[in-house]
Amino acid sequence: MNAASPSGVARKAQSSAPLRMLARLGFAVNGLLHILIGFLAISVVFGAAGGSADQSGALAQLAATPGGAFLLWTVVVGLFALGLWLLISAFLVHGDPKHKWGQRAANIGKAAAYFFLAATSVTFAQGGATSSASSTSDASAKLLSSPGGVFILFVAGLLVLAIGGYFVYKGAAKKFTADLAMPSGPAGQAVITLGVVGYIAKGIVLGVVAVLILVAALTLDPSKSSGLDGSLKTLAGLPFGSIILVAIGIGLIAYGVYCFARAWRARL
Repeated sequence: MNAASPSGVARKAQSSAPLRMLARLGFAVNGLLHILIGFLAISVVFGAAGGSADQSGALAQLAATPGGAFLLWTVVVGLFALGLWLLISAFLVHGDPKHKWGQRAANIGKAAAYFFLAATSVTFAQGGATSSASSTSDASAKLLSSPGGVFILFVAGLLVLAIGGYFVYKGAAKKFTADLAMPSGPAGQAVITLGVVGYIAKGIVLGVVAVLILVAALTLDPSKSSGLDGSLKTLAGLPFGSIILVAIGIGLIAYGVYCFARAWRARL
């Protein structure tokens, strides 16, 4: 392969030791955010939530800690590097064309999500604040008021539902073990347990987010689409909702700890 070709440049960038190290940092800070979101979800049950039980709430928690600005800029760097690594990897996928394009699209989608979260983190690192729930509702309102917006929002809901279903499948079938070099012995079993619980919990939460998006599209009410915070608080309002939400919170914490294991053992 010609090192000067686009694929050659991309492969060289992907194999860069500093980028790989920062991508691992990205997995770790993503884990930290999920742990904080998990605790915020549990705090909703006990009426102790001081903010949104979502990414914005987690970032606000970091901003309020001593050295919060440093932590937030670390989050920004890690998430941006992880997004960049995934974007580069998307153009280096080989194999069966059917699977290649699917994996490429998945990597690009994940990269976009990390870039968006990194941009949100910049706002908090600079001393500002934003609400993920309000942003989601505002985006839904703009879509609903535009031509074809209802259809687009409905398709977006179905896409999020599919992603949530994939997370549940990936956890239940232990497909995530292909993403990292599994440690042996009790450590490996612990990582598998964390992954199963974490992926299923995150999949369920994404499923609830998807349902709220679909309801917003069907009822033409953008306030129904309130993101992760609204989804968790919707769970709290269900029969046995407190038990469900505590279980989901524990699951999100497990996913966060799994992300630390992935930062340690990820196949990059």
